[in-house]
Amino acid sequence: MTDYIIRAAAAGGQVRAFASTTRDLVEYARQAHNTSPVATAALGRLLTAAGMMGSMMKGEDDLLTVRIQGDGPIGGLTVTADSRGDVKGYAVNPQVMLPPNARGKLDVGGALGVGVLSVIMDIGLKEPYVGQTILVSGEIAEDLTYYYATSEQTPSSVALGVRMNRDNTVRQAGGFIIQMMPGAADETAAAIEKKLAGISSVTELLDRGMTPEDMLGEILGDLELEITDRLTTRFYCGCDKARVEKALISIGKKDLQEMISDGKPVEAGCQFCGKKYIFEVPELKELLAKAVR
Repeated sequence: MTDYIIRAAAAGGQVRAFASTTRDLVEYARQAHNTSPVATAALGRLLTAAGMMGSMMKGEDDLLTVRIQGDGPIGGLTVTADSRGDVKGYAVNPQVMLPPNARGKLDVGGALGVGVLSVIMDIGLKEPYVGQTILVSGEIAEDLTYYYATSEQTPSSVALGVRMNRDNTVRQAGGFIIQMMPGAADETAAAIEKKLAGISSVTELLDRGMTPEDMLGEILGDLELEITDRLTTRFYCGCDKARVEKALISIGKKDLQEMISDGKPVEAGCQFCGKKYIFEVPELKELLAKAVR
């Protein structure tokens, strides 16, 4: 099944909601970065969330970046998304290994530790919007729920999940974001909270064969749920050799000359997708001629 995101409204516009299934996307990231199970879960959750958050933006060139910096062994996560459902991202230490947490689950909170969540939205204004909050649990869904409440004053419920197979491939991945709009009635919020209390986990719903439409139907079906849009989501990185050339030129003449003096090809990788680009010495000399400092 192709990964996708749905956008929806409920209760006569009092609620907006997003839900997605992202198994293929997260499995692609796992293979690209050779992530450990706990890193797959952490990065997969953030990629899933960023896809839905990106779909909230309206402009063709709008770009969202979500960054988590913590003192845990994974070091941090960085993910970007656009309004078309394309996402990419990486973990600083993708091979981190940790024992399960007290509930026997992958210890994403332990991997991230104490830290900060930042949301940067470049929507064509003079300066990008930057919102920042502390990590309240490191489990990512709870941290984003807290971010929406404090930085955007939008009561929200964020649920994210990644479930692994025994061979460490991705079995299920997905999530949902439900938000109360300004002026929403207390009764509407109470009805949603009651439904959410009966939900075990996103991956449990996906394992039962539920689609994103089914998940939102489970929670908002009694509140005149209306699916308003559906878009494909995927792990996509637009890097190419020309972009990496610009990055190498920007490091300056001194460093480029040192690479040339070594007399060996240089391998430069893209952090976001793990793709490798090889530059032979003659190519490095061409880049040296283009460097301005």
